[in-house]
This record gives sequence, C-alpha cells and structure tokens, in this order.
Amino acid sequence: MEIIFTATYGFDQLDEIAQYLYQLKDQCQVYTFTGSLGAGKTTLVQALLKKFRILEPIVSPTFTYVNCYENTKGQLLYHFDCYRITSVSEFIEQGFDEYLYQPNSWAFIEWPEVIMPLLTKKVCHITIEYNEQDRKIEVETCE
Repeated sequence: MEIIFTATYGFDQLDEIAQYLYQLKDQCQVYTFTGSLGAGKTTLVQALLKKFRILEPIVSPTFTYVNCYENTKGQLLYHFDCYRITSVSEFIEQGFDEYLYQPNSWAFIEWPEVIMPLLTKKVCHITIEYNEQDRKIEVETCE
C-alpha cells in the first residue's frame, strides 16, 4: 500500500476532502473507513456519496449492515457498516461479498478490519483520527 494523501481538516473542509476521494473513483472501487467511534466516518461517507450523485437521504447502515443506493447514472453504491460483523465467514454467509467488485459499482465500508482479506484490489483505505478541533485523514491505495 502507498500513502497518497494526508491532511488535517475541519467540518467546513469536508466537501473538499470528499471531492478529493471522489476523484479516486477510477482507481478505487472499494473505499474503507477506519477510525474510532465519533471520528466522522459516516459523515465523510455521506459527503462522498453526494459526490456520486446520490440524491436520496444517506443514512448509516449500523443496524442493516448495508444500504444500497443507485445514482442518476444507474451506478450502484453499497454503504457497509461492519462493526457488528465478527468474521469473514459471517460476512460471506450473509452474501455481502457478492456486492464487492461488481461492474459499475462502488463499496464504502466502515469498520472494515474483519473483512480485509476480501479487499485485495482497487482499494482506498481511509483512516480518520480526531480531536476537539479537527480531524486528520490518511489515504492509502492498493492496486
């Protein structure tokens, strides 16, 4: 993996960070979001999905594990929350692996640690750290 971007940002710069991540869509089909509770993972995913032209409300999939969206271009976007997934086999048994790497689609995965063995190509790993004033983001890619 290669670190391609680091930045410190506040909420007022969220749109710029989302735009940067959106520009990676041709090389990254899977985006992962790692950080502690309250770091801003869901908020960043929401901003990024808006860049993909999702017009409907974007809500956290905490209890449903995955929310599916279709944008104005007919592209499919899958927003996962793997916080309660305990193993790769559980993810596969639920059929969630079938959403990964589909043509004309992207996956956005919060709490990806347990399923990392499935994420082998075209991945953009985003790590967010935060304090009271701002957030620090680090972006790594693997081909």
